[in-house]
Amino acid sequence: MTQRRNTPLKFALIGQDIPTLLPGMLTDLLFVGKEAARVFVEEKNSAMQQVLQGYGDAVIAHSGIPAVLTVTGNRADVLRDADCVIYAGDCMAASRFRQDREALSGVEEDDPGLIDQARVNGGIGGLMHALRQGETVLSLAEDMEKYCPGALVVNLGQPVARTTAMFLNAGFRCYGLGRTPLKGANGLDMLCRKVHRKPEEASATIAGLPGFSFLLDMKDKTTGEDLLSVLKDLAETGDLGRLTKRWMDWYGALAVGDVTDHAEFLPAQEDFIPEEQPEFGETVERRKERILYMNTVSEKGAAEQEGMMAQWLLLSKAPPVRPMQLALALVNKSDADIPAVTRRNGRELPQLSPQAVIESALTLRGGGEVPHGILMPDDLADICGEVDEVNRLAALAAAGDRSALREYVDCDPALAGLDRLYLQEMVDKLIELHDDVIVRL
Repeated sequence: MTQRRNTPLKFALIGQDIPTLLPGMLTDLLFVGKEAARVFVEEKNSAMQQVLQGYGDAVIAHSGIPAVLTVTGNRADVLRDADCVIYAGDCMAASRFRQDREALSGVEEDDPGLIDQARVNGGIGGLMHALRQGETVLSLAEDMEKYCPGALVVNLGQPVARTTAMFLNAGFRCYGLGRTPLKGANGLDMLCRKVHRKPEEASATIAGLPGFSFLLDMKDKTTGEDLLSVLKDLAETGDLGRLTKRWMDWYGALAVGDVTDHAEFLPAQEDFIPEEQPEFGETVERRKERILYMNTVSEKGAAEQEGMMAQWLLLSKAPPVRPMQLALALVNKSDADIPAVTRRNGRELPQLSPQAVIESALTLRGGGEVPHGILMPDDLADICGEVDEVNRLAALAAAGDRSALREYVDCDPALAGLDRLYLQEMVDKLIELHDDVIVRL
């Protein structure tokens, strides 16, 4: 059941990843949700404003829905009286990551230093990532408190558990979407192929933390056949990769999604070195291609063959996350079942703190959450509790809490076996290195 409103919804879209998500969001808003909403996009670059405005106007005209898109660089106009803010930004530029990596490298040829801590989501690198996001996220939260204090937040900012915790700490109702465990390397779609099923033929229970989720149950929808045991047998023989087998031996569950994400939250592995040059955001080539397609839709119209083909290409290359689908379900208080949603735990995973920031399927009935009460193997619950604690400590540190920063270094399981006093000194030096963007510590 969906509760409709008398006034048009207002969505505020903020962050440098919004342009890549816009085709999917407008499709979900107009062609699926048929919502005559007001959509405001924050964009500081005047040339890009024209690209996004022309593209959005063409798609809205094709839909026949009386929605309105406004692209502007004025944040107050974007936020004022918004019902929902969708944040999709990440200030982790490749240059920042390289600075971290160089600082963590050893000074001698045979001294690796802490190079394995140059990570995106966990360990020291993940901490620095979260601290750099702090000023961006918390400044946005302060602006929201001024212009739309009751707004819902749908957050895609990385690291998603930690940025979601920042919005929650600021007093906002916040749900997040991270890298989906449903697709890609070791995603649910790949695991289904391993047991000769299509994804729609299997029911699966996936839960844990963002970037640290596990497959806890999987059955054939028609026959009820246990498919998880088949996958565990494959993992035991190494058919799903050495890291998947390792995590299963340690935690009694199958890691789902990119298992290298899981490794980032755990102690250094001799046979695993984090990626040296991870990608952040669009490549230059992909951005040029996206702008070309958007301009084609704008100039030719979304109803004409050339424009339709450009729109299809935009949608085919869009990220698999569906923030507008989640936002509409929450704001309209719809009945919905949405996979892999980040949020405050409550009673969803009873072995973890109710304040934990978890990831699992979200079930909404009449606008209210229906907890699944999912149980995990005890060893998995223990490590999820440890990782969640440091995720929330990182969010507190990003807001300027020095004691939380020290506790993070003392507690992070990714730092096991390392000299914590030396690590604290290294963290202080990295904060100083990035003091142009880390201003709250």
